[in-house]
Amino acid sequence: METVTPLTPKEQYSQWCLQQPAMPVFMQPWWMDAVCAGKQWDVMLYKNPRTDVILAALPYLIRKRYGMRYIIMPQMTQIGGVWFDHTLCNNDGSVWDKETEEQIYNYFTQQLQNLKLDYYYQQYPLNSVAPQGMRKQGFTVKERVTYRLEDLTDLDAVIEKFSRNKKRQLQKALSLHAEKGLTAEEFYRWHEQCLKEKNKKISYSREFLLVLERKSKRQNQSEIIGIYNADNELYAAAYVVWDNIAMHYLIAAQDEKHEKSGAMALLVLECIKLAREKKVVFDFEGSMIQGVAAHFKQFGAMPATYYSVQRYYHWWMRIPLFFYHIFTFRQR
Repeated sequence: METVTPLTPKEQYSQWCLQQPAMPVFMQPWWMDAVCAGKQWDVMLYKNPRTDVILAALPYLIRKRYGMRYIIMPQMTQIGGVWFDHTLCNNDGSVWDKETEEQIYNYFTQQLQNLKLDYYYQQYPLNSVAPQGMRKQGFTVKERVTYRLEDLTDLDAVIEKFSRNKKRQLQKALSLHAEKGLTAEEFYRWHEQCLKEKNKKISYSREFLLVLERKSKRQNQSEIIGIYNADNELYAAAYVVWDNIAMHYLIAAQDEKHEKSGAMALLVLECIKLAREKKVVFDFEGSMIQGVAAHFKQFGAMPATYYSVQRYYHWWMRIPLFFYHIFTFRQR
């Protein structure tokens, strides 16, 4: 008789995610495979004790350095943390079975404790009630903000909400045009050169982008949009990814020589058009940096709140993590 090998937690998670239509792209297994390539990611699963059906999951990246063990957000990953089976939730995101909800928080808290972590940090999905549940378990919860355009039905109405400055920039860009299909290799080399001209270093590797683009293209969940002049010189470009709910403005750059061309305003508009085509909202990928937030607001984007959840298991971890978060925010 042939022996059936049990599925691993990650394999079970992959199958379960197919039943979660609202799950953010950043929590999907293929995304975790891509952004954690060469690193260790895993998932905790809470199952109904009677039926063995998965009710909630917590995918995570665990890092081990200098004798420390910690969970943090993978590179270019906005959302993580606890995800409930959508059939468990009310329209407001709350879990209808409060006893089950409390059991889930207790379970994940204990599982994290069992990992013998020094530090835990994840940013939870928008509209999730899980951060408040984790707060009751002793975790620290902090508010974060992203900026979104929710209703893209009427494109003229969307553009009408642009600031006067952005509308002027669109007028300047009338001689420019947008094209899709820039390869990840081309985008990376161009972005790297643009930063070199400003004496800056690129914050991600060529290999990272190539793996991410290969896996996201396989899922049909990404595009690279470029803005060109009549001679096909690249002025600005953006790498966007999406799920069933939102398109995320993941990486955007422009050639500083053409800063006054209006190319960036046109680039955002073309990304919005693609989001409208996909029938999803447009997420600027947030920023806690005031100047960047002000830039997003000029496109009529409105703030949307989500939360980070963290815990220091040892007081001395506050010192290295303080510098880690300073560096992270500067990259946003």
